[in-house]
Amino acid sequence: MNAAGKTAFSAEKAYPRADLFVAEALGISRSAAKKLLEEDRVTKGGAPVKVSHPVAAGELYEAEIPAPREADLTPQDIPVDIVYEDEDIAVINKPQGLTVHAGAGNYTGTLVNALLYRLHSLSSINGVVRPGIVHRIDKDTSGLLVVAKNDEAHRSLARQIAEKSCAREYLALCEGRFPESGRVETYIGRSPADRKKMAVVPKEKGRLAATNWQVVKRYAEGLTLVRFSLETGRTHQIRVHCRHLGFPIVGDPLYGSKKQRFRLNGQLLHAYRLTLTHPRTGERMSFEAPLPAYFADVLQKLTEE
Repeated sequence: MNAAGKTAFSAEKAYPRADLFVAEALGISRSAAKKLLEEDRVTKGGAPVKVSHPVAAGELYEAEIPAPREADLTPQDIPVDIVYEDEDIAVINKPQGLTVHAGAGNYTGTLVNALLYRLHSLSSINGVVRPGIVHRIDKDTSGLLVVAKNDEAHRSLARQIAEKSCAREYLALCEGRFPESGRVETYIGRSPADRKKMAVVPKEKGRLAATNWQVVKRYAEGLTLVRFSLETGRTHQIRVHCRHLGFPIVGDPLYGSKKQRFRLNGQLLHAYRLTLTHPRTGERMSFEAPLPAYFADVLQKLTEE
């Protein structure tokens, strides 16, 4: 991983709170941004910035990235499909069932463990638990995500995601007759009824989430194959929006129907296309991953029926 150090960055728009700005600008979690601020590692004009400090467009800031701490993260020889790799980035086709990074005291069996085994370097901005991770997809969602191999690449990719120039497209099989196309914008936060779930909540209790969709194919059984593109990247965003619209994703154990028509290990949701600008060369790059076999098999059965 990269060594610790200071990094300068500016605000391209206004933010009501510094933790929101730092998280988006550095491509880290909001809790990690809050920790940097509370430890006086983020400054403006040499003065420490408070968590609740309002940020104006054009202001300059500097962050001190602390040296990574030792952690019980062990490189593991876990099979992983590396679609593309160079000295700055790696594009991974994550299988269903693989958690992206450690959490809740579990430091083994994740994509990060596999990356530590197979890649010679990973960015350090997100700390020792999530090295290289710029964005993530749910454990039971399959498909593409990009990994940063150094901090410069990480900052570039995080900026592209924040500016919506990094395009992430998904395919999902949904219950019901999904409308032909559209856009849904809500606020998503923890469900007040079940803390394991996310939900559409009032503005003051969530974060803005926007999803676009286009129907790909309709099936006679009342199911719809839909293509989604993300404007934001909230936890469980597509799954929550599908549920909110009344068309939950087939196989979704949290937000789908209790009665399942197929034997599945999770939701039929696949991140099939990823488009980004290379952090070093500026080249526009696009990657695609075919549907996993279990997803393709369901569609084949529906077509035959």
